[in-house]
Amino acid sequence: MPSALFVLMLLAALCSLGCAMSRDEKLKLRNQVVEMFDHAYQNYMDHAYPADELMPLTCRGRVRGLEPSRGDVDDALGKFSLTLIDTLDTLVLLNKTAEFEAAVRRVLSDVRLDNDIVVSVFETNIRVLGGLLGGHSMAVMLKEEGQHMRWYQDELLHMAKDLGLRLLPAFNTSSGLPYPRVNLKYGVRGPESRTGTETDTCTACAGTIILEFAALSRFTGDPVFEAHARRALDFLWEKRQRNSNLVGTTINIHSGEWVRRDSGVGAGIDSYYEYLLKAYVLLGDEQFLQRFNIHYASIMKYISQPPLLLDVHIHKPLLPARTWMDSLLAFFPGLQVLKGDIRPAIETHEMLYQVTKKHNFLPEAFTTDFRVHWAQHPLRPEFAESTYFLYKATGDPYYLEAGRTIMDNLNRFARVPCGFAAMKDVRTGSHEDRMDSFFLAEMFKYLFLLFADPEDLRFDVEDYIFTTEAHLLPLSLSTTPHVSSVPPNQTIPQVEQEELDDSNFDWTCPNTRLLFPDPAFPRNLREPIRSAVDRSCPRPAPYREPGMGAPPLRAQDFMANNPEHLELLRRMGVSLIHLKDGRVQLVQHATQAVSPIAAEDGVRFMQEMMELSSQQQKEQLPPRAIQIVSHPFFGRVVLTAGPAQFGTDLSKSATGVRGFVTVAEPYTGCGEITNGEEVQGHIALLQRGQCMFAEKARHIQKAGAIGGIVVDDNEGSSSDTAPLFQMAGDGRSTDDIALPLLFLFHKEGNILLEALKEYRQVEVLLGDKARDRGEAAIFKGKPLPGSLFEGSADVREAEEDCQTEATSPTASESEATTTTSGKDGDASPTGGEDVGPAEDVGPAEADAPKADGGEEEEQRVDGAGRSADRLLADWRDDLEAFRQMEKDEL
Repeated sequence: MPSALFVLMLLAALCSLGCAMSRDEKLKLRNQVVEMFDHAYQNYMDHAYPADELMPLTCRGRVRGLEPSRGDVDDALGKFSLTLIDTLDTLVLLNKTAEFEAAVRRVLSDVRLDNDIVVSVFETNIRVLGGLLGGHSMAVMLKEEGQHMRWYQDELLHMAKDLGLRLLPAFNTSSGLPYPRVNLKYGVRGPESRTGTETDTCTACAGTIILEFAALSRFTGDPVFEAHARRALDFLWEKRQRNSNLVGTTINIHSGEWVRRDSGVGAGIDSYYEYLLKAYVLLGDEQFLQRFNIHYASIMKYISQPPLLLDVHIHKPLLPARTWMDSLLAFFPGLQVLKGDIRPAIETHEMLYQVTKKHNFLPEAFTTDFRVHWAQHPLRPEFAESTYFLYKATGDPYYLEAGRTIMDNLNRFARVPCGFAAMKDVRTGSHEDRMDSFFLAEMFKYLFLLFADPEDLRFDVEDYIFTTEAHLLPLSLSTTPHVSSVPPNQTIPQVEQEELDDSNFDWTCPNTRLLFPDPAFPRNLREPIRSAVDRSCPRPAPYREPGMGAPPLRAQDFMANNPEHLELLRRMGVSLIHLKDGRVQLVQHATQAVSPIAAEDGVRFMQEMMELSSQQQKEQLPPRAIQIVSHPFFGRVVLTAGPAQFGTDLSKSATGVRGFVTVAEPYTGCGEITNGEEVQGHIALLQRGQCMFAEKARHIQKAGAIGGIVVDDNEGSSSDTAPLFQMAGDGRSTDDIALPLLFLFHKEGNILLEALKEYRQVEVLLGDKARDRGEAAIFKGKPLPGSLFEGSADVREAEEDCQTEATSPTASESEATTTTSGKDGDASPTGGEDVGPAEDVGPAEADAPKADGGEEEEQRVDGAGRSADRLLADWRDDLEAFRQMEKDEL
């Protein structure tokens, strides 16, 4: 028996290294992709159409102007049924021709493009114009087959031209670079347009036009669109940094000056490089390939540090611009496959795969040692895209297993009753109420193609090019006449002709069978990368300055409402200032200390406080999860919650606390609970305010509650926009509190309250992360696929993900300032500016009456021994980069 077991284990190990997947298994997975698509698409049609996007947690459509603004993210929404248009060619690829025909009829009858609304030129081009052109390509193909769409008379193409004409005013600049936004009805000029004052755009925003505009020109015979797109690309090429041959992230559309000079292959630049290479493939113009190859050589020289891809400065390309990577760069291995450079594609993809296995999804940004930098994941498809292209290039079944992992994680962690919800925090499994159109446009295309055989497709995908939104444009467009973007009286400068010498470039992709004669070669490339990720995240001991005794007050013990602590601060020359927004600012003046020794203690206290706060910021102390487990949610809806510094520590509980939710009376929980019989044995729901958090906990505990949830009373607050915090005690011992207490912002609390209104019995699980969501009801009687249950190897890997960084404080100064933050925003040395992403859980906040504005305070302090100005500058850079990602493709 043991020998038989050993043989089975050996076979399993060998198969994990490269056994071919059976046809039946691929068929099963392909059918599962179709079922997942149906779940997302049908819920959009049932609950959201004709709105632009589905809000899967609340089962309704997202209509711009009716929902709270999300800033630049909403610029993709134009009241033109975005998700339906973005999904048209996906329907055909998945062999849903009847649904495609019905969808086209809906678009033609329901969609208007003359709305008085300001939209992103970039997003509208790749999603809507690309969707219409991809739909037109599929309609023509089906009509030629003779069975479907026989009534079609290029109606989608006419809509595409109408939309193209509405985008053209954005290109009315001296440089030819488009404005980032345009009003669909009024263009970019005049008060009616409410746009046209912008000066900057991202490189990808201006350089990701050529495929759609050239296709529109060649389909319609009108050269104006392709000419404008070529002019924009020509200008970007002229403005590249001539020594490094790299481009920056943001450019002034009038002067051509680089506004942001960092350069990479992720957010802000990504699809510019993609479209240079794909424009050559689609249009046959060798100039595009020449330019791409020059850029690519610089990328591999400066940015690529296999398996990492790190941003650099265009003028100093040997100087790194940041120590983290964003998830949009996951497309790059797929582009390298198209280029024919397979080895670095395998290496970078493997790094991304290992990060995915640590966190279930690629975090929106992660550090070079694979810690979470930004924890969101809006169901991006780029990793699936590269997985598909690497499988096409190598035939290695390893990539089929990577695709299976993507599907399992989507089903286990993102699937909800009304579709698939974006991940708000990959560490806890909490959700965000969004399902972007690109999820249907791209994710299911690449997953279906990954598991499909040629006979499963009604057309040959090799006859098409994928746009950056995965829309299908026919390669036959390369034979259609076009107008050159170079005027007759202008020639390419001689220096450029020398740079673009044909002898410098390879013009064909290599035969991968000759490139990899040894089938183990790709595996040999992957192994050291897997080991590097597994060995990441060292945990150094926290810094202690040698020769210094213990100070009279430790930073981790400090409470802003403790009179004894305040007196100790006064003696050390540290003053505490209550700001108008409820935050507390600490300022240290050495000259005001009672003695030189006390002043020295004050300096050490401030350094320790800054180090503590910085460590907590870097640790990104994981928030808690409130998982709705009762019908019809079955654990599919997870809300991000803040923990308390007292009561049950859910991170040490293997099972969490499970119970039905009951609204406490009084709702504030600031007096004796009057509905104790209902609260007993249940989880009490409370409102924030009027007393301390610890007092609320004691009252519901006395009533027999097994847990508590405090909902913010600040209407509209959300963990999307405000950082979570730990609820602090009341200045005295909280050892008597034995139940867990979690905090929800108003938006997340409203989801729970709405569930209580709709379903009288709502059961939740309070935990440190979402538990198993494998309920059969979600799959209509079938068990949930996958093996990533709580306690599995992958989950344990995620639990072991390092989240700490120790830093040494710099030399102290005679005067130090630091700030603890109140309800609204991260800590800021300047007091009041929200300077960081809202995913971090800060130290502590004590619930208290709000009348005087100073009693309710978060004990959140920023710094790590660096100056406050330096910290603020770093956070601003991160915030600007995050907002840029939102502009690019969220």
